[in-house]
Amino acid sequence: MFLLANLVIMAAYVAVMVSIVVPLTRARQLWSNKLATATAMIFFSCAVGHGFHAAMTFRMMTAPPDHHLSSPGWSWGSALWDVCTAAVGVYYWSLRRGYGVLMQTGAMYVDPWGQRRLDEAETREQAAQEMAAAHQATLATVVADSADAIIGVTPQGVITAWNGGAERIFGYAASEVLAGPATVLADADGAGQQTEMLARILSGEGSFSYEGRRVRKDGSPVEVAFTVTPVKDQAGTMIGVSVIGRDVTAAKETAERERIVQERTDQAKRMESLGNLAGGVAHDFNNILAIIANYTDFVIAETRDQPHVQADLEHVRTAVERATSLTRQLLTFTRGDTVQLRDVDLNAAVAEVHSVLDRTIGVHITLIAVPTAEPLSIHADPGQIHQILLNLALNARDAMPDGGTLVLEAGLADVDGQELNMQPPLPAGRYARLSVSDTGEGMSPEVAARIFEPFFTTKPRGRGTGLGLATVYGIVTEAGGSINVYSDLGVGTTFRIYLPVSTGSVAAPSPVRKAEPPRGAGRIVLVVEDEVPLARIVARILNDAGYLALTANDGAEALRLFETHGCDLLLTDVIMPEVTGPRLAELTRAQRPGLPVLFMSGYSNGLLGTTHVLDEGIAFIEKPFTGRDLLHKVADTLHRTDMTIVMGDR
Repeated sequence: MFLLANLVIMAAYVAVMVSIVVPLTRARQLWSNKLATATAMIFFSCAVGHGFHAAMTFRMMTAPPDHHLSSPGWSWGSALWDVCTAAVGVYYWSLRRGYGVLMQTGAMYVDPWGQRRLDEAETREQAAQEMAAAHQATLATVVADSADAIIGVTPQGVITAWNGGAERIFGYAASEVLAGPATVLADADGAGQQTEMLARILSGEGSFSYEGRRVRKDGSPVEVAFTVTPVKDQAGTMIGVSVIGRDVTAAKETAERERIVQERTDQAKRMESLGNLAGGVAHDFNNILAIIANYTDFVIAETRDQPHVQADLEHVRTAVERATSLTRQLLTFTRGDTVQLRDVDLNAAVAEVHSVLDRTIGVHITLIAVPTAEPLSIHADPGQIHQILLNLALNARDAMPDGGTLVLEAGLADVDGQELNMQPPLPAGRYARLSVSDTGEGMSPEVAARIFEPFFTTKPRGRGTGLGLATVYGIVTEAGGSINVYSDLGVGTTFRIYLPVSTGSVAAPSPVRKAEPPRGAGRIVLVVEDEVPLARIVARILNDAGYLALTANDGAEALRLFETHGCDLLLTDVIMPEVTGPRLAELTRAQRPGLPVLFMSGYSNGLLGTTHVLDEGIAFIEKPFTGRDLLHKVADTLHRTDMTIVMGDR
């Protein structure tokens, strides 16, 4: 009976040990879970001990009667194993005390110090659990209320998590997308990008960021910056993907707006630099043209009996006029050309340009003029407005070699000040708008970006100077307006000119002067010009008209002549080395107050006025000028001074 009992107890202890060891082994906790391992060791040692007892009992039962039953080996072996079992028990006891699970309710004895340790451990455990729970709740709230989209995705691209930020950015509720494919958020290009990103994650690449365009529930596009991170379990196996998305649509629009504004600013600076260069070239060129033009007039006057010479000289005169027109375009581009501002009726301007073009543009082009329903005027130079329309219309004609439609239109437009395609930008307000549209070849964006640069042209060599649109740009910006260009290759181009609206009445154009200039009657004119050939020409024109011309090539020589001979009028260049024209006028008037002064320059009066070289209201003639123009201007300046003296005497 004793043998059977030991065998049964041994089997029971072995079964209990196996039931502990097998789950520990499967969970890979055989060495980490010390308390469970110690429990298994107790049952193992007890089973071995009962095995010793069963073996000793069996030996006693089967030994001969006269055999001595005591065996020191078995006794010592059993005793040593009992000591081992006791050691295992002590180890188990110490582990339970260390883990705080020995003195629980129902224990036979709990000492005060041990109870205090158990209470402190329980308090710490409870605090840790509460902190963890609060942390989890806070983290869940942050994730749910984050402005960024936080999305969980399986490695196969199925959505498993969806926060409030994702709902706000993409417009889908969580119930609409959970367990669905992530491709619901993307078009064809976006879906391909998603597949590529998932492939990078599956290949073992860590966290990375990228940007892409996605589609909201309502079909509108949204630009999103994504951060993608793999999610792994304790064994290191990837079980999902965490995706954080931020809506960067507004930021990208702002950046694009700033880029365009910066490009416009840079372009304006380039145009200003080129304008300064063009102004300097025009000044020197005008001096040369004045010499050529006036010597040509001299020869024409002296060869009236030689028709073949006259014909050749007319060709020279025509070339000079073309060069003068080109120079004026350069000066207009610099925004310094002399302008005569008045209120201009846009309907009348469109009608006049339509009348000119109707006779010259060609029968292969349909020309349409669309005036405004109500009268509309702007404060500008009428000649410049005609120049704008003609330049744009002729460009449109060249863009339609096989025919097409050209529309000139006047109207009103409201500008909100936020337009990106204005050159230069305009403040908000109501503006008069001139539109020139064609159905021609159109322009690429690269060409459209450069069309206002001087000397840039896409026309064949010899067909264009590249100054037409630069001139238009100069006129419009000088008038406080702006230009908008819209063009599609193969479709056509539309130029829209925005100009401030005038509230005044439209003035009639001034009549053209046809009378012959009066004679000089021996009056002395002191001519000061550092360009010696031009000084000679001016002196010759004045002498032939009855004036007495004294010439000086710089300010110092002019002062000496003035102190010696005096003069009735000072005719001086504006820009000269050492002593400028305004300074010379100041010095001579200090000796003779009220001395009439007529300034001349290859720079325009508008440019000199804006740079404060000359004051407003001064007498000025722009090079190149004809002898007739010079004599009229000299006579007008003297007459104005004479009238001032007469009025002062009264």
